[in-house]
Amino acid sequence: MKNIAVIGAGMAGITAARTLVQAGHSVSVFEKSKNAGGRMATRDTAFGGFDHGAQYFTVRDERFMRALQEVPGTQALCKAWSASSVQVRDALGRVIEVPKPSKDLHFVGAPGMNALVQHWAAPLSDAGQLFCNTTVKSLKRHGSKWQLIAADNHVLGDFDSVVLAIPNVQAAYLLRQSGAPAAQFNGLAATEAVMVAPCWTLMLAFPLVQSGLGQMGPQWNVAQSTHHRIAWVARESSKPGRSPIERWTVQASAEWSQEHAQDDEARVEAKLSKAFAELTGIRAEPGFSQIHLWRYAKTLKPAGQAFFWDKQLNIGLCGDWLIGHRVEDAFVSGLSLALDLIAPA
Repeated sequence: MKNIAVIGAGMAGITAARTLVQAGHSVSVFEKSKNAGGRMATRDTAFGGFDHGAQYFTVRDERFMRALQEVPGTQALCKAWSASSVQVRDALGRVIEVPKPSKDLHFVGAPGMNALVQHWAAPLSDAGQLFCNTTVKSLKRHGSKWQLIAADNHVLGDFDSVVLAIPNVQAAYLLRQSGAPAAQFNGLAATEAVMVAPCWTLMLAFPLVQSGLGQMGPQWNVAQSTHHRIAWVARESSKPGRSPIERWTVQASAEWSQEHAQDDEARVEAKLSKAFAELTGIRAEPGFSQIHLWRYAKTLKPAGQAFFWDKQLNIGLCGDWLIGHRVEDAFVSGLSLALDLIAPA
């Protein structure tokens, strides 16, 4: 049995941690946010939730499908979302094509996207192995072990192995910040070569409108947009198990988000609200409006392999950015790393 630290409690980190625990190892998971989930996040408000990170997930990998079917309690948390996406073509971003069915079934967590990862993380939390609101500042070699140093400089523990399940930029910074020998990690150069774009996300609620009592704006629920500011817009209240209050999540394009990553939030909110009105024709004043920046959202150039593992240092990396940007990419990466660690020598 090894004592293993996993840094990051998104889909990749929790998948790796669960697999290692099932193989008999002692695993501690450290997460800087207040909950597990990563970009499978749900923003709870008085008007209902917003899936302001990942909007849905697909199931192409057989191992992911088995996990969804066989982990107790999971099936009840995963709902098919039947909304077909449409393409937006004209200069103002107005929809001029009929809905196009997706080749993949779209699934969402219920009551929010964060439900799936939090359910899988629950056994770790119940066992006192999930430490949220905990930022790891550096890794320090202590004999044959790794010490994790927190932001306030106290030692979080000594571990045989460390798994970094965080965005590539954060992983590379942590390894560099830690100095030798962590900075000699064999996948560091490839990690720094990965390209990931940010994403500005706008959340809007119109509390005077509820599903079943009519809807405002377009008759469609989802659109992939060619508007120069917006890449994706979805009616949150169309998802199963959600509050009926009319709510929209608007995600800016990677190019626009990159260009405006340093802009003031109020300015970004105003620009995306204007683009939303042009896209949907909805010009009513929302009862709720909030903005969020995901700094590491969409992988533009992945590493091209499912994980990195340095046998000399006993440090590994996993995450969706290694092979793509889908939820199941994160699952496959975390699972692949864990299986490699527990495979017979």
